[in-house]
Amino acid sequence: MGNKNFIAMKNLQIPEKGREPSDILKELEERRGADIHWKDGRTWSLVYYMNEEHQDLLQKAYTTYFSENYLNAFAFPSLKQMESEILSMVAKMLNKPDAVGTLSSGGTESIILAMATYRDWARKKNKGNHGSEILATATVHPAFEKAAHLLGLKLARVPVNENAEIDVNALSRMISQKTLVVVVGAPSYPYGIVDPVEEVAKVTLAHKLPLHVDACVGGFILPWAEKLGYWTTPWDFRVPGVTSISLDIHKFGFSAKGASLIMYRSMEYLRNQFFISTEFRGGVFVSPTILGTRPGGAIAAAWATIQHLGQEGYIENTRKLIEGKKRLQAFFESLPEFELIGEPKLNLLAYRTKGNKPDIFVIADFLEDRGWLVDRQQLPACIHLTVLPSNLPVIDNYTQDVRDALEFALANPKAEAKGNAAMYGMMARIPFRGMVEKNLIKLFEKLYQPAVEEEPAKLSNDSKWLGRLNRLLARSGRLFSGRV
Repeated sequence: MGNKNFIAMKNLQIPEKGREPSDILKELEERRGADIHWKDGRTWSLVYYMNEEHQDLLQKAYTTYFSENYLNAFAFPSLKQMESEILSMVAKMLNKPDAVGTLSSGGTESIILAMATYRDWARKKNKGNHGSEILATATVHPAFEKAAHLLGLKLARVPVNENAEIDVNALSRMISQKTLVVVVGAPSYPYGIVDPVEEVAKVTLAHKLPLHVDACVGGFILPWAEKLGYWTTPWDFRVPGVTSISLDIHKFGFSAKGASLIMYRSMEYLRNQFFISTEFRGGVFVSPTILGTRPGGAIAAAWATIQHLGQEGYIENTRKLIEGKKRLQAFFESLPEFELIGEPKLNLLAYRTKGNKPDIFVIADFLEDRGWLVDRQQLPACIHLTVLPSNLPVIDNYTQDVRDALEFALANPKAEAKGNAAMYGMMARIPFRGMVEKNLIKLFEKLYQPAVEEEPAKLSNDSKWLGRLNRLLARSGRLFSGRV
């Protein structure tokens, strides 16, 4: 998987003389050797790669607008035209041609924009008063927690049922005067489960609350899955009560990073997203998104990818991905030791061992040793898979390694999970989470401190305490997970 050392050079400074481009590019290629090798299909997340032809198109489209700054739409009308065309095409895809929205730099920005919009919309509607609580399914992405933190709001997680869907009855009980907006997933990242949007919308309409559908992962999968017959339940703007949808073009839209969309049912909401300053000495300043400078290349690549793939390309790709997921699903269902979380219908799933016997993270460590990037998850402890085009040729390799991992874990019942890569879902075995937060802050302080060390600073050494906690707390029955 490559060398994961973070190397800090002593007395690092800007070179006195510039270097030759060929030398710089050579060093960049060498540095990439420490990164995950995602083209070999052993990575089940992070990089949404289609093929070399499409990759070449994205690079050329991006570099065509490499220097353009979409801070000023009037200076670059071609970028505004491309954004408008993308928004129009996606609005039609979401079954509301008059839906409005903006492009953003990624799912997190789309989510923060939506939550800020609802806060300010409620302020104006209620003459300064507004709810302060985001009610979201318990499987919601941490970006919503981040949004709440940045915006002075509170995130309350609604329990899920046995199928990992939001519990609609629990949601009804949790709604109060504090509620600002309700959030559901389509699907949730951890398990690939789509929340019952229609049922939730009935509740939000009754309480006159906005409903946001987080489709950052599934927004460019669900429409095509429906055309193929893999999905039948409305989840988009066809559902009365859905007021906004976030969806990422740089995931299964297969565009370059970073490109996402935040779409609203009407301008009633979007107008609250715009920021205007009339006091700036440089003139009136208007910004539709969080970023001021917006890279033109990301917009050009997003437009180019939709033009290149078209509906036929998206439909065929969705078919392959879901069929790949079905192969994995059949494999896990064939082994009595495993079970899936819920009933995933798209191309994401999560699996665990029944009763965590054998320890799912012993299996995760074994797979990692075989060269797979493993997405460990918590509550419950499980392993996540997002089926990508690059994974399709190596599914049989993966299932064979899972068989080998299971055989090893069964033959070694006293084996303990190492607790490696314990960043993303790392707290499942840790009851005192405040200590974890403090240690993570220290870890990131080291990662972002001034470069003063000559020797490589190993992330694995910094996180040894995670492994010790893992072994110490394993007896408690709590589960430990992690993902970088």
